[in-house]
Amino acid sequence: MLTAELPNPAQCKEFFEDKLSFTTGPVEVGHLIEEKEDVNIIDVRYPDDYAKGHIPGAVNCPPDKWSDCDGLDKDKRNVLYCYTQQCHLAAKAAVVFASRGYPVVEMEGGFDAWQENELPIEK
Repeated sequence: MLTAELPNPAQCKEFFEDKLSFTTGPVEVGHLIEEKEDVNIIDVRYPDDYAKGHIPGAVNCPPDKWSDCDGLDKDKRNVLYCYTQQCHLAAKAAVVFASRGYPVVEMEGGFDAWQENELPIEK
């Protein structure tokens, strides 16, 4: 029988501090929008999906536009989202944008989580 080691509390703390610094959830993003916080919402899904519905105020920046995305701002938090929790487009975009000096955060769960929380959608 294998026994699992207990997680190292110091490593746990470091991991979750990093996670909180670089991720957020749909409800939190909804509050940022409601409170008119100075934040950019960047939808990295493909244009057809963006057109069917997106987070209010989100700018569409699909993969073929990552080199010159107009919606990014180096003086604001740029919240990125894609399709689902399993989708890695937002994480890939975060690597590209952060390497160009943009402060980025990934919204976990993607647009599916936004809809599951019954938050407003813009078309």
